[in-house]
Amino acid sequence: MPGTVLRTVTRTQGNNRALKEGAVAPARFGLAFEEVPVLVQAFRRMVRGLEFDVCEMALTTYLCARAHGKPFTALPVFLVRGFHHGAIVRAPDSGIGEPKDLERRRVGVNRGYTVTTGVWARGVLQDEYGVDLNSVTWVPSGDEHVAEYRPPPNVVPLRDGPGLAERIATGDLAAAVGLQPEPPGLVPLIPDADEAGFTALRERGHYPINHLVVVRDDLLATHTDLAADVYQAFLESKNRYVEQLHRDAIVAPTPTDRMYRRVMEITGADPLPYGIEPNRGVLEELIGHARRQRILDRTPTIESLFAAGTHDLTG
Repeated sequence: MPGTVLRTVTRTQGNNRALKEGAVAPARFGLAFEEVPVLVQAFRRMVRGLEFDVCEMALTTYLCARAHGKPFTALPVFLVRGFHHGAIVRAPDSGIGEPKDLERRRVGVNRGYTVTTGVWARGVLQDEYGVDLNSVTWVPSGDEHVAEYRPPPNVVPLRDGPGLAERIATGDLAAAVGLQPEPPGLVPLIPDADEAGFTALRERGHYPINHLVVVRDDLLATHTDLAADVYQAFLESKNRYVEQLHRDAIVAPTPTDRMYRRVMEITGADPLPYGIEPNRGVLEELIGHARRQRILDRTPTIESLFAAGTHDLTG
């Protein structure tokens, strides 16, 4: 029987299903899973109240939280990956024909400016289409999980009144990032967005991380074996899922399952590598975006972001 049981939040998905269902477990610790129907609320509760012991969290939320001294540290367990070329939507008759047309315009952002999807999508606009992000006025519809964060001057909160989709329809906003599901009447700014993402993977190794796992610092200090033990449990669960992907053995594959299969076909590798070293490049890429977008004011070392005892673990 485990001596310490950890309050844990992570959304059920292919790579952690075996862990959530109890087929896999840490060797020395128990995980008591709590369901938070809107997962981003768990991120906020962890950042602002340290309500959980182990918590899935969006990567940029974590970077911002660490920069402001929040007492939790990540494990190199990267639960969610994906592409964000399709995250920017516009009205078909808006006059916005290409990404550069967003310059000197107002562009909405679903929820906060630091939302990871928004960071990656802005990075695509800059890296692939040459958009001057500083010339755009970004209009988030909500506040930030990290209350201490102060955005740059070209971030202006949404005023009371219609939502982002309605403001695109009226022309108040040129486009918006991160509206899910895509509202009726709006279309992706980047055509053939799925294929654009896979092309970015093939041509420049672009394969964004969205979510990882964090653990409270007081628990890591008290239990020096906790980080590696929990990491290994998440890893074993993930490896079972990837083996199913390899065998094409998932009975009713989701769009996410099919995306990971496509990544495997393109790269010939595990579509969900865990550990620092296989992900160093993508972590550096996101940190670079966060610096340029004025979410971070300094560049942290990669190792400083992850718990001791996990730096050399890969799988």
